[in-house]
Amino acid sequence: MKQGYWLGVLHSHLPFVKHPEYDFYLEEQWLFEAIEECYIPLLRNLKRLEEEGVYVRLSVSVTPPLIEMFNDAVLSEKFCLRLSRQLELAAKELERLEGDPFYETALYYHERFRSISDFFYGFLEKNILNGYRYFERNGMLEIITCGATHGFLPLLSVNEKAVEAQIAQAVKVHTEAFGKAPRGIWLPECAYYDGLDALLAAHGIEYFFMDSHGIALGEPSPRYGVFAPVYTPCRVAAFGRDPESSKQVWSSKEGYPGDSRYRDFYRDIGYDLPFDYVAPYLDPAGTRGFTGFKYYKITNERGDKHRYDPHAAQEAAQSHASNFHFNRERQIDYLSDYMDRPPLIVSPYDAELFGHWWFEGPDFLYYFFKECHTHGLIRPISAPEYLELYPVNQVINPNPSSWGDRGYFDVWINGGNDWIYRHLHIMADRMCESARRFADIYESRNIRILNQMARELLLAQSSDWAFLMTTGTASEYSVRRTKEHIANFNRLYDMVHGKNVDEGFVEWLESKNSIFPSIDFRIYR
Repeated sequence: MKQGYWLGVLHSHLPFVKHPEYDFYLEEQWLFEAIEECYIPLLRNLKRLEEEGVYVRLSVSVTPPLIEMFNDAVLSEKFCLRLSRQLELAAKELERLEGDPFYETALYYHERFRSISDFFYGFLEKNILNGYRYFERNGMLEIITCGATHGFLPLLSVNEKAVEAQIAQAVKVHTEAFGKAPRGIWLPECAYYDGLDALLAAHGIEYFFMDSHGIALGEPSPRYGVFAPVYTPCRVAAFGRDPESSKQVWSSKEGYPGDSRYRDFYRDIGYDLPFDYVAPYLDPAGTRGFTGFKYYKITNERGDKHRYDPHAAQEAAQSHASNFHFNRERQIDYLSDYMDRPPLIVSPYDAELFGHWWFEGPDFLYYFFKECHTHGLIRPISAPEYLELYPVNQVINPNPSSWGDRGYFDVWINGGNDWIYRHLHIMADRMCESARRFADIYESRNIRILNQMARELLLAQSSDWAFLMTTGTASEYSVRRTKEHIANFNRLYDMVHGKNVDEGFVEWLESKNSIFPSIDFRIYR
């Protein structure tokens, strides 16, 4: 068997959602669920691997909106309150299920939430970023950035400054959070267009990731397909996704997450138990929702439901990690016959898949790194490490593409969401005009208004809203958020041009849409 490299990439991202005007807001739970199901379990497993002396290299994007939400005092306090409620509910579940066959699963949740709480208050000191910083310092993580608000760059590129601001602000936020500039970027939605590499290079970005066809359809054809990086004309390295390793994990039908031993995502006591019992842990408005307490494993083909057994699920995760490692070994062994260097398998995923949609996903990664450490034929690696080993790579023009459905831009511009772009383009033009006109301004009030205009523009540009409009998931909220940011921007634009200045309104926006407190509107100059 021949040796090769594995470059795993987890894209950690959620849109900026903050509603200080409410004690509980449904969409804020996206962040809290991801913290307790994805981010903390991943960081806990990295700590276990460190203590066990296992060699780990993993690339993780931590997007600017996540950084801002992790640092936000209002959201942090709300998560602490949620965590205390989870512990309270876990104790109630032990009482309710005493003597019941489901008691073992309830005991698992009680221990799990206690462990999560201890890790959050102890090792992380109430900030998830502390964990990412720790594992970056010890070399286990390579942390990369993304667009400032995950804007879909090809569709913003009618105004180049709009794209450049997304990149420049992202680099600034990342540098403030981690003490050094990012070397790599996860392009929002892996979306690339001709000429983007020049803007990346201008802001110090050395590499990015693309879907398979973005590399495979480049000109000239890539000599090694997606199993070695290529350079763009501006000498930025592009790494292509390996479709085989992606499918084994992504696919709920053919991939590992569909195994019947794993936890069912949809069956939750928030829907199953009497409302009066679960109401203190749900939306005070009186709607049912997820609590995180799920007692059933995945439905089999007959539609039967059986108790979730955490021990059996762990055995499945370990078995699948071994199988994933076996397949990568065979893949590398085959590819080695056609390459003059060890093959590189690039496996990028949404981080939220691991723990949220696939509850056992973080444990799968834990076992996979142990497999690599034991067998020694697959070496986990980061993009900078690979480029240091193999600095000479083919130069091609990558093909414009994304990793969305059908591979191009359809998800983010279609009959259901195309109305947003005329507003985004006009807003970007007006932002640039205002930045030029007021570049030398020193009057505090107008600087605050201009900075908030920049925040509202960036928040409106988030690709999440167009995506959710297409999928029909939280589409009403996405439309409302988009319209709110457009309206806020236009009102601020009128203010800065001398019409009806409302300082109370500005202060409210600075509190609610508080992303990027150190932003300088002159990035649009």
